[in-house]
Amino acid sequence: MTATARPPEPFEIDSPKRELVPSVSVVVPAFNEAGHIAEGLVALRSALEGSGWQFEILVIDDGSEDGTGEAAASSGTGARIVRHRRNRGYGAALKTGIDAARFDWVLITDADGTYPTEPIPELLRRGASNDMVVAARTGKAVRIPLVRRPAKWVLRILASYLAGRSLPDINSGMRLMRKDLVERYRHLLPSGFSFTTTITLAAACNDHDVDYVSIDYNARLGQSKIRAWHAYEFTLLILRTVVFFNPLKVFIPLGSVAAMAGLAKFAYDVTQNNLSESAIFGLLTAMLLWGVGLLADQNSRIAMNR
Repeated sequence: MTATARPPEPFEIDSPKRELVPSVSVVVPAFNEAGHIAEGLVALRSALEGSGWQFEILVIDDGSEDGTGEAAASSGTGARIVRHRRNRGYGAALKTGIDAARFDWVLITDADGTYPTEPIPELLRRGASNDMVVAARTGKAVRIPLVRRPAKWVLRILASYLAGRSLPDINSGMRLMRKDLVERYRHLLPSGFSFTTTITLAAACNDHDVDYVSIDYNARLGQSKIRAWHAYEFTLLILRTVVFFNPLKVFIPLGSVAAMAGLAKFAYDVTQNNLSESAIFGLLTAMLLWGVGLLADQNSRIAMNR
């Protein structure tokens, strides 16, 4: 008799399920958003009530001068209001809210009406197998000002290359995160707008489970707090963060450029029967950059294993 072939055993994807306690603290940083924050909180509470999760809403009034805290308190949503006596920044408001959060899952969203509330149940559902779930602004109706799109595209491509994985949206202001993830990288998280970019890169560079949910993005209500110079700050932040976690991604390409320039000049010098200082300088610069990169990589590994 011939043995009957057994069907292959089904394989499992290496994405361990975590015991999920369906409780979430929603943190809403707000600065001078009195005109529309109450409406936004009502929509937010409605989405949370339909999710089946236990929840709390925390509004961090970041030193507003227009009665934002009072408007949030009178919204009838039961939101807890925490007030900064002065404006300390977007990231500082988020850190205050996360510190005050009672639950192990934290959902952040903005108070300016840009992020729809409908995707919230899907973000919560995907939390079971992830450390962070980002609402990526890649839907069909994304209303980002045209003047900002080129800079955002360049930053996203740069961040994806340096992180070694695709990052559809590096600074979305709506995302679900494990509280312990934020606490692990708290020493890196700035008090300004680059909080979300930093936590995205920290999670991506350290192989945390991050998922993305495509969402639409509405036109902003009120006046934007983003300024042109923030693109420069975001670029520096991306480089600084990746140098901290994966410095070879920066120093190896830079050294390679210097080496190619030096070798090209050396080849030209050979045809002229002359060896110039610039060729030597290019090769020495490459060696220096590679050496610094290796030392930085060693320091990064030591720091991460402490």
